[in-house]
Amino acid sequence: MSAETSVAPGQFTRRRQQFRAWRGNRPFWAGLYIMLGGFPIMYFPYAHLRFGQLTVAMATTAGAGSLIIGVLLVVLGLTLWFQQHVRVFSGVAAILLALVSIPVSNFGGFIIGFLLALVGGAMAVAWAPHKSAPQPAETVPADGAGAPAGTTPETAHGPGEANDVSGTSPANGANGRHSAG
Repeated sequence: MSAETSVAPGQFTRRRQQFRAWRGNRPFWAGLYIMLGGFPIMYFPYAHLRFGQLTVAMATTAGAGSLIIGVLLVVLGLTLWFQQHVRVFSGVAAILLALVSIPVSNFGGFIIGFLLALVGGAMAVAWAPHKSAPQPAETVPADGAGAPAGTTPETAHGPGEANDVSGTSPANGANGRHSAG
């Protein structure tokens, strides 16, 4: 193979566009931040940091709890990628696990894991699926000409309807403040 030989024209571009389309339909960055937050939370309690000749053992009694929190955060991140309809649950669970990691796991993986999981959880809760362009709805004229047969403008259900059972419509002069008594 020489330097002038290309693999397939446009294959890299096509794969990149497929990944971009896949990534755009789910809370990708939220899942990535949550997974990245899980790794320091589950790593640091088992790590032995070396500073020159000095070895600092980070092993704590809560090592198992840190491992569980970290693994759950990684699973929640993967869940956001492949089951995006549970994004609110995953986001709230990630936020709660990040908060629990502060006392359990060396200040949430030295604040790194805590902040990543917290931001990822907030992004997951705030993410909404992309809505396609709305279809134009059939409009009903204000004079009731488009109402179904046998109805009058007072009973038609559409924009500017006069069939207000609560008595708080601006059409009858009430705004709801004085209707209780």
